Amino acid sequence: MASGTTITSGEYIKHHLTNLTYGQKPDGSWGMAHGASEAAEMGFWAIHVDTMAWSIGLAVVFLGLFRMAAIRASTDVPTGFQNFVEMCIEFIDAQVKDGFHGRNPIVAPLAITIFIWVFLQNTMDLVPVDLIPRILELFGIGYQKVVPSTDPNATMGMAIGVFLLMIYYGIKVKGIGFFKELTLMPFTFANPFLQALFIPINLFLELVSLISKPVSLGLRLFGNMYAGEMIFILIAIMYSAGMVLGIMAGFMQLGWAIFHILVIALQAFIFMVLTIVYLSMAHEDH
Repeated sequence: MASGTTITSGEYIKHHLTNLTYGQKPDGSWGMAHGASEAAEMGFWAIHVDTMAWSIGLAVVFLGLFRMAAIRASTDVPTGFQNFVEMCIEFIDAQVKDGFHGRNPIVAPLAITIFIWVFLQNTMDLVPVDLIPRILELFGIGYQKVVPSTDPNATMGMAIGVFLLMIYYGIKVKGIGFFKELTLMPFTFANPFLQALFIPINLFLELVSLISKPVSLGLRLFGNMYAGEMIFILIAIMYSAGMVLGIMAGFMQLGWAIFHILVIALQAFIFMVLTIVYLSMAHEDH
C-alpha cells in the first residue's frame, strides 16, 4: 500500500491482516498475490511467504543463540546469557519430569524447541504494527505479517507435527494396544457380541477425542495471538483520529503491550505443556 494514500479504517485493518502470498494465479502464472482476493484464488497450495520467512528466521536466531551458549559454556563464573540459557533448560526439564511419565530422549529437546520458538514468534507481536511493513514498502513489498503465530497455517502446522508424533509413539509403544484403545474404549463389555456392537461407537468417540487435541492445540495459539494483534491494529488506528485520541492510544498501547507480555509467554508455555502431556499419554499403556 503506497505511503500517503488515504485509506479507510476497514482497508487499513484488512491490509495488516493480509499475508504476503505466493502461488499460481488464475491465468496459470506463478507470482505474488496483489490483495486478499487474489491470494484466495490461489487455493490450498499458495504459500504465505512472510509466515515462512519469519518462522524460519526466528528458528535460526533461536538455534544460533543456543549453539553459541553451548560453545561458550564454561564451568567458571558464567555470563548472564549462559545463566539465562541454563535457567530455560532447567525450567523445561522440570516441566518434562512432572508431565512426562515415559522414557524418550526426544521429548525434552522438543519441549524446549517448541517453547522458545513459539515464544519468539509471539514476541514479534510487540513490534509496532506499521514499523516493518512501512520499511518493506520501500522495497516494493506491499503486504507483511510479522507474527507467524497469527497465521493458522503456522499454528496448525506445528500442532499437526505434534499429532503425528502422538500417533507414531502410540503405535510404537502400545502396538496393537493403540488400536484397542480406539475401538474397545470407553464402553467395554464382557459379552463379545455387545463389545463388537459398540466398536463403531467407541471408534467414533475416540477419534473425536484424538483429533480434537491438535485442533485445540493449534487454534488456541492462533486465536489468542490473532486477537492480540487485532487489538494493536485497532489502537494504531486511533493515532490518526486527532491529538486527544492519539495520546490515549499511546497509553493504551503501552498498557496492552505490558499485559500482552504475559499472554505471549503463557501461550508458549501452554503449547509446550500440552505437547508434553499428549506425548505422555501416547506412551501410557492401559
